[in-house]
Amino acid sequence: MAQRPFKILGIQQIAIGGPSKDRLKTLWVDMLGLEVTGNFVSERENVDEDICAMGSGPFKVEVDLMQPLDPEKKPAVHTTPLNHVGLWVDDLPTAVEWLSANGVRFAPGGIRRGAAGYDITFLHPKGNEEFPIGGEGVLVELVQAPPEVVEAFSRLGSAR
Repeated sequence: MAQRPFKILGIQQIAIGGPSKDRLKTLWVDMLGLEVTGNFVSERENVDEDICAMGSGPFKVEVDLMQPLDPEKKPAVHTTPLNHVGLWVDDLPTAVEWLSANGVRFAPGGIRRGAAGYDITFLHPKGNEEFPIGGEGVLVELVQAPPEVVEAFSRLGSAR
């Protein structure tokens, strides 16, 4: 296999789904002390999510608390409690090209702007015949890291 031409830098977000954001907020905001930093609503993605944060600066991790706008519609953001894990990547287009060429299946939608304003794409939770490598049941989001995050992680790596 050819050398990987990109780096996964760290966790960008964890998205948790449930029938009610209020119940999720009781744990994550009231009990654990995360701060609600925004809200994202999308009819297309059938989601109403509160964007929470822990940590700061380039090492801040989002915890998105999601409920469906319509529990009967797809995507059903509440039926898998750990909806997805988002990973910072230093070069998203290169990562998508290389991963696809090496058999990784991506979910429909391609690279697009995500709720937090970064370019994103999703690895499909399941492989298929054409692309046999998937998330083994987990939806994985790749998130283009902004320059300050790439720089902070490179400094962290050189300090080891």
